[in-house]
Amino acid sequence: MKRRRPTLFALVFTTIASASGAGAGEVQVAVAANFAGPMNALGPAFTATTGHTLTLSVGATGKFYTQIAAGAPFEVLLAADDETPKKLIAEGLGVAGTNFSYAIGTLVLWSAQPGFVDDQGAVLAGGKFEHLAIANPKVAPYGAAAMEVLRARGLADTLAPKLVTGESIAQAQQFVATGNAELGFVALSQVAVPGKPVPGSYWRVPASLYGEIRQDAVLLKVGAKNAAATALLAWLKSDAAKATIQAWGYGR
Repeated sequence: MKRRRPTLFALVFTTIASASGAGAGEVQVAVAANFAGPMNALGPAFTATTGHTLTLSVGATGKFYTQIAAGAPFEVLLAADDETPKKLIAEGLGVAGTNFSYAIGTLVLWSAQPGFVDDQGAVLAGGKFEHLAIANPKVAPYGAAAMEVLRARGLADTLAPKLVTGESIAQAQQFVATGNAELGFVALSQVAVPGKPVPGSYWRVPASLYGEIRQDAVLLKVGAKNAAATALLAWLKSDAAKATIQAWGYGR
C-alpha cells in the first residue's frame, strides 16, 4: 500500500460569485463531503436566483458537529444524516423547525479498475483485494452504512484487517481513486457525475442492506438572522434544486 495519506480533515472553501443586487448577502455553509459535487453545481443557480453568495466548507458530519459545538461560525449545515441536525437543535445550536431532508443518499461499492466490482458485490466475499476503503463509521454516516452492509453479508470480521478508514467519505473515495485501496464504499454522487460515464466499476448496494441515509439540512443559531441563510434553505426545497439533487443520484 502506498504510504501517502490525505490530511485527516480539511475544510475546502468555495465562494460562489455574486450576482449584483440590493440586499445580497453571504452564507457560511458546512456541507457533508458526499454532497460537495452537487452543492458546487447548485451554488451558481442559487446565486443567480437570489443574488446571495455561498462559502462552502466540506467535510465529515461528525467533525462539523464538534466544530459547531466549539463555536465555529457556520450558519447552515447540510448533514449526511438526520440525527446531527436534531441533536444540534436539542442542544440549542440549531433553530427548531428548520430541519428537513434535502436528499436520500445511495451507497455504492466502487473500484477505479474497470470490471473489478461485479453487479452483485460478490467481490467482497471473494477477498481478492488487499484494502477496502470506508469512511470512519464513528463520524461519517456513509461509513456506518458500509459497516451495516458488511455485517449483513457476514463479512465484518473477515474483512476488518483490510479496512482503510478515512475521516470522511471524500477521503474514502480518494483512497480508491489514488490506488491506496482496490475498492471502497462511497456515495453514488461521487462517481456518477451527471453527463459523464462512471469511471471504473461499481455495485449499487441494495437499500435493504443498510438503513436509509436521510440527509437533513438545518439553520444554525449563528445564521438565524441572516437572510441569505434562510433563503438557501428555502431554495433547496424548490423544484429546480430537487431536480439537480436527483440527477446526482440521490433519492427525494
